[in-house]
Amino acid sequence: MTDIQIGFAGIAILLILIAFRVPIALALISVSFVGTSVLVSPKAAWGVLGVIPYNFTATWHLSSIPMFVLMGFFCYHAGLTTGLFKAARMWLSALPGGLAVAGVLGCAGFAAVTGSSIACAAAMGRIATPEMLRYRYDEGLATGTIAAAGTIGALIPPSILFILYGIIAQVQVSQLFLAGSVIGLITVIAYTLVIVIRVKLNPALAPAVEEHVGWGERLAALREVWPVLVLVFGVFGGLFAGIFTPTEAGGVGAAMSLMIALVRRSITLKGIWISLVETLTISSAIFIIAVGASMLTRFFIFSGVSDAIAESVLSLGISPILLILAITLLYLVLGMFLEPIGAMLLTLPILLPLVEGAGIELLWFGVLAAKLLEIGMITPPIGLNVFVLKGVMGDRISIGTIFSGVTYFILADLIIIAVMIAFPGIVLFTQNLLQ
Repeated sequence: MTDIQIGFAGIAILLILIAFRVPIALALISVSFVGTSVLVSPKAAWGVLGVIPYNFTATWHLSSIPMFVLMGFFCYHAGLTTGLFKAARMWLSALPGGLAVAGVLGCAGFAAVTGSSIACAAAMGRIATPEMLRYRYDEGLATGTIAAAGTIGALIPPSILFILYGIIAQVQVSQLFLAGSVIGLITVIAYTLVIVIRVKLNPALAPAVEEHVGWGERLAALREVWPVLVLVFGVFGGLFAGIFTPTEAGGVGAAMSLMIALVRRSITLKGIWISLVETLTISSAIFIIAVGASMLTRFFIFSGVSDAIAESVLSLGISPILLILAITLLYLVLGMFLEPIGAMLLTLPILLPLVEGAGIELLWFGVLAAKLLEIGMITPPIGLNVFVLKGVMGDRISIGTIFSGVTYFILADLIIIAVMIAFPGIVLFTQNLLQ
């Protein structure tokens, strides 16, 4: 077999292992190790296994990942985000489907301190969904809203997807954060329109909330969201103003969230310990997948498979728009079966040479990829956010009801993707804002 044939065989074996539910990190590392052994030598494979994990994880920029994760867990265990939905409900309950709209805004606010879709869906599912059901909201609307709105967590800073993509693709993380915020805001508006229009057309989906809320109560509710506002403006205001780097922003965010929790006396030593343990668990899982992807990239370099694919595709004269449409379809399919970080790290070694060769702007592609992968979090058969909501609700609501509820939001997401492809300037205009 030639080197390129061995490379393609490695891709096939990798897909088979993933299909058999082998953990993606183990599949990436094992295929890369065996492939390098065959292509070069077992000694070289052991050398790669010894060098790559250290070289990759010792990257200074990666330290922002555990720091942002820690910030999110501090906020969660200290209850700093619990007032988000209450405040949104106080101000928006008069709108058609106001509680569902409040759930979307609550997820957006929670995303600003976690950067995790699953965390958003789990936390707001416990807070917002029971409240909507108490007011006799349609079960599909109540659960589908939160499952879909949880995907905003990967678009609004601090997005773990953007940090990893920025490091691998050599794109400024701060620019990805800013561009992602724009698409995150568009997503919030689109989801809000979906809810309002649906309820306008069918008021039975969300009966009007008979609740008279005075201005005093509304202003009092706003006081409960000050921890999140302080964090967002302190951390990301400083980041976008150039006061500190994305790496430093993670440390600042973790320190600020802990200080706010201690000032409010809302976190215990046990809560701090649990936050640290959960941060180590999540960060380790992310890092080992990233190490596997880095080893896979080295295997592809040895085999020449990435360059071969790029040259073959580009030699066909396929236009950039057709290439993007093919990648869009690929990510929508992968998103049905793989979690976003694994899917992104699995595909970037092959897709980045294609995208660069076609002259596509990497900043725009990174935001598009994040949006596409997050759609996969709510698409059947394995929409992770949907199953998170199912776990929160137990036997009260069927999985089919939740999948039915997210359908309208998936359609809104596909429209956003079409707009991004047709008008890339809605992402790229942010390039000049940080220069």
